[in-house]
Amino acid sequence: MTEISDFGQIVLVVALAFSLALFGRAITERLAIPGAALFLVAAAAASDIVPELREQVSFITVERIGVVALIVILFDGGLDIGWRRFRSAAAPILSLGVLGTFASAGLIAVAAHTLFGLSWITSGLLGAALAPTDPAVTFSVLGGREIRGRTGTILKGESGANDPVGIALMIGMIELATSDDGSFWTVVREFAVEMVGGAAVGAAGAALLLPLMRRVSLPSPGLYPLRMLAAAGVVYGAATLVHGSGFLAVFVAGILLGDRPLPHRREVDGFLSSLGSLAEIAMFVALGLTIDLTELFDTDAWFEGLVLAALLAFVIRPLVVGALLLPVRLERGERLFVIWSGLKGAVPILLAALALIGGVDDGQEIYGIVFIVVLFSVLVQGTLVPVVAERLGVPMVRDDQS
Repeated sequence: MTEISDFGQIVLVVALAFSLALFGRAITERLAIPGAALFLVAAAAASDIVPELREQVSFITVERIGVVALIVILFDGGLDIGWRRFRSAAAPILSLGVLGTFASAGLIAVAAHTLFGLSWITSGLLGAALAPTDPAVTFSVLGGREIRGRTGTILKGESGANDPVGIALMIGMIELATSDDGSFWTVVREFAVEMVGGAAVGAAGAALLLPLMRRVSLPSPGLYPLRMLAAAGVVYGAATLVHGSGFLAVFVAGILLGDRPLPHRREVDGFLSSLGSLAEIAMFVALGLTIDLTELFDTDAWFEGLVLAALLAFVIRPLVVGALLLPVRLERGERLFVIWSGLKGAVPILLAALALIGGVDDGQEIYGIVFIVVLFSVLVQGTLVPVVAERLGVPMVRDDQS
C-alpha cells in the first residue's frame, strides 16, 4: 500500500502543477505577459527554494522533453501552414530559414568572441543555439489571435525551417567541438545529410500516410487525433534512422498533409494545438528547474546573455532579416513586425541541453547565457508583440474567426 500512496502523491503534485500552469496561462493572457516567461521564472525560483527539484530534472530529461515538444509543435505548424500557403511565401521562408539562420549564427559568434573573449568554438555553439526563432511563443502572446496574410505564413514558416537548420548546425558544431579530427567540412557534411534525409523522409511519409488515413477507418472519432500523433512520431523516427533531421521531416510532412481533406480534421487540429501548448509549458518548466539562479548571477553569464539578447533584438535580426526581406513584397509595417517577432523559445533550450550532453567545453556557461537570452526575448520582446502589431497595423483575428 505504501507504493500506491507514494505514487498517489506524485499524481497529486503533477496534477496540481498542471492546473496551476493552465491557471497561469489565463492570468498571463489578461495581463499581456507571455506565459513562457512566467513558467520559466517560476520554475527557476522553485528550484532555488527547493533544490531537490533541480536534482530530479537532468539535462537529458530536458533534451527529451524538448524533442517530444518540437515533434508536436513542428508537425502542427506544418499542418496549419499547408502546401498552398507555403508555396505563396516559399522564397522568404527558405531564405530566412536557411540563409538567415547561418547569418544570425555567424554574427552572434563574432559578437560573443569579440565582446567576451570566448573561444571560436564556444562562440559558434552559442550562435547555433540562439539563431533559431520560436513563433509558438509569438502566437501565444497574441492573446488567441492569429496574424493574417503572408506575414503570419512567413513567421511560422521561418521557424519551421530554421528550427531543423539550427539543430543540424548545432549537431555539426558539437561534433567539431568534441572530435580531434573535426573541421569546417564536418559541419557542412552533417548539415547536408540532416537536411536531405529529413526532407526526403518527410515527403515520402506524407505520400504514404495520406492514402492510409483516407482509406482506413477507426471505430471512434477520438482515435483519429491519436493516429495523427503516432504518424508524426513514425516520420520523426524513420528520419533519424537514416541520419536525417526528424524535425525537418515532421514539418515537411505536416505541410504536405495540411491542405488535404482528412477524416475528423477539426478534432485532429484541436488536439494537436492543445498538446503543443502543453509541450511548450513543459519545456519552459524543465529549463527553469535546471537553472540555479544564485549561481547564475554570481557569474558573467547574465551580463553576457543580456548583451547578446539586446544585440539580437536590435541589431543582428534587423540587419539579417531586413536584408533578406528586401526583395519580398510586404507593407512596411508587416516587414517591421517580422523583424521584431523573432522570439527565442524551446529550440535554443534544446540546443543548449544538447551542447551540455555532448560534453563540450563551457557547456554550463552556454546554458546559462541561453537562459538569459530566452528570458529577455519572451519577457521584453514578447510582452511588446501585441503593442507592436497594433502600432504597425498588422491585421489579426481571433482563432475562432480564422
